[in-house]
Amino acid sequence: MKQSRRRIREGRYFYLFISPWLVGFIALALFPVLASFYYSFTEYDIIHAPQWIGLGNYRELFRDEQFWNSIRVTVKYTVVSVPLTLVLSLLLAILINQKWPLRGFFRTAVYFPSMISGVSMSLLWFWVFNPQAGLFNYVLSWFGIEPIHWLLDAKYAIWALVIMSFWGVGTGMLIFLAGLQGVPSHLLEAAKLDGAGPLRSFRNVTLPMISPVFLFQLIVGMIDSFQVFTQAYTITQGGPSYSTWFYVYNIYVNAFKNFRYGYASALAWLLLVAVMVVTFAIMKASNRYVYYEGGPSR
Repeated sequence: MKQSRRRIREGRYFYLFISPWLVGFIALALFPVLASFYYSFTEYDIIHAPQWIGLGNYRELFRDEQFWNSIRVTVKYTVVSVPLTLVLSLLLAILINQKWPLRGFFRTAVYFPSMISGVSMSLLWFWVFNPQAGLFNYVLSWFGIEPIHWLLDAKYAIWALVIMSFWGVGTGMLIFLAGLQGVPSHLLEAAKLDGAGPLRSFRNVTLPMISPVFLFQLIVGMIDSFQVFTQAYTITQGGPSYSTWFYVYNIYVNAFKNFRYGYASALAWLLLVAVMVVTFAIMKASNRYVYYEGGPSR
């Protein structure tokens, strides 16, 4: 009887202590998510009461040219930036993993830029890509290349943002570095005794052992690239000829400029479905390429 009362008292204390988080989660996360799902089936401008229109928003977005353009821009950015960022992060991690002097300093120097906020980083790169006094064009002038209007030319604006994405490789480098340092040394020694060189050891030992890290980086990088907004909003405003009109920027314009919250909610839920589908596809395909020490993933 005493034990039962004690459990009831402990249960009350448990819910009392987690109540701030629980209230915050319901009010600031769960309720907005459920509300946006409802609004996606309505015509809502925040001033008037929402009017139920069923699948009207979803039918309209498939006829919206800006919707398709935002998908093209986002997919183009994802296909280019994510693989390059993964490769660059891995190469930096391999270099910093070597026993060189001052490697702690270089590790910090590579990671430090990723700590800068998105707005500050965007403004910094806005100066770097300045067509008259920008550092990037100044370096290109050494090779006789004429100044490029990076952020004002529809041909180059998306590539400027791809270059900007390399600024945050420090986070990926740090994760890859942790994976590299987790590779069992006895496997590398065994490969060396068998006559394997550095490249063969990396391909046959290191790469399979860090494949789960690669998978994690791929999924996180893909999700982040689907949600690019700060750069497009801060320095390009959708870009010349809508060349940097990313999907999330399209959601922002419809919600906070056109005041079409129902339509923007439909766009947001479609993004959620797309992220879930792509993540599921990557996870299913990873069963053939990702190695787990405890056995194959299920």
